[in-house]
Amino acid sequence: GRLGILIARHLKRLERVILGYLEVCDGPEEEARLGILETLQRTIEHAWPRMPCRLPVLLKALLKMIWDVHTDQGSTPEPVKAALLQGATECLILLDRCSEGQVKVLLEGVYSSCEENRIRECIRKVQENT
Repeated sequence: GRLGILIARHLKRLERVILGYLEVCDGPEEEARLGILETLQRTIEHAWPRMPCRLPVLLKALLKMIWDVHTDQGSTPEPVKAALLQGATECLILLDRCSEGQVKVLLEGVYSSCEENRIRECIRKVQENT
């Protein structure tokens, strides 16, 4: 209802904010990033029809974040990393659903060229989700 319309109207700005947050590690607890992943999930759910055209941008940002989290040698504790990867994976699954499987197709190339087990694991979760 109204929230959907509101989100749609502010989607461009919201998207910039979300993308900005995804790029920055904000300390070991990663509260901002975890929060923004949740925001992104809500946004996808409410602005479903508007999402497919934003796929490339969001996909790139989520994959880059997954990669950054995976390769981060900093002070981020393991459970926080796991939560970030989980949140990003959830977003990819939602994006895949609202784009009728386009994400699965786009991720095939990433999967086949990626050596990192942990990242492959995230992609596999998306691939296996129906």
